Amino acid sequence: MSDSLITIVAIFLAAILMFIFPLMSVAERGDDISQLSVQTATTEFVDNSRTIGKINWTNYNNLVTTISATGNSYDIDLEVKILDENVGKKSAWTSGTVIGENVYYSVYTSQILDEMSKNGDAGTYDMKEGDIISASVKNTNTTLAQNIRSIFYSVSGSGASQIVAQHSGVVTSNAKN
Repeated sequence: MSDSLITIVAIFLAAILMFIFPLMSVAERGDDISQLSVQTATTEFVDNSRTIGKINWTNYNNLVTTISATGNSYDIDLEVKILDENVGKKSAWTSGTVIGENVYYSVYTSQILDEMSKNGDAGTYDMKEGDIISASVKNTNTTLAQNIRSIFYSVSGSGASQIVAQHSGVVTSNAKN
């Protein structure tokens, strides 16, 4: 009786070692590839937008198409911090006292997309030099690696995103006058 029990346990362990761990490894590599692809696409989007001084449908659609090709669904958050320069600072800059300071106010994804939609397919959201653009992308679905990990570890929470990318930069070109 004990020999058959040991045999069953050995077969079970062999099955785990031969099938489950390689599957987990392949799923993790798939997530790594998706992570790299999403990070690259996010970086290219932000760098292109800050270099030309505007967000346009072509760049935005390239971002969406590239990250969608990974087979996951994503939440894209855009933020543009608009530099609101205080005029008093410019006139008092040469003296030792500063009358005001530069203040940033933020515009978010829905406002940016609404502004772009006003002009149709050629719509753009214009920025000026000194503004800050940032993009954050995270997956909204559960990947295969997350499912396998939750079976064995029960560590990953339901709200944890596996694939996350962020990038930001200062706009270097004026699109606004």
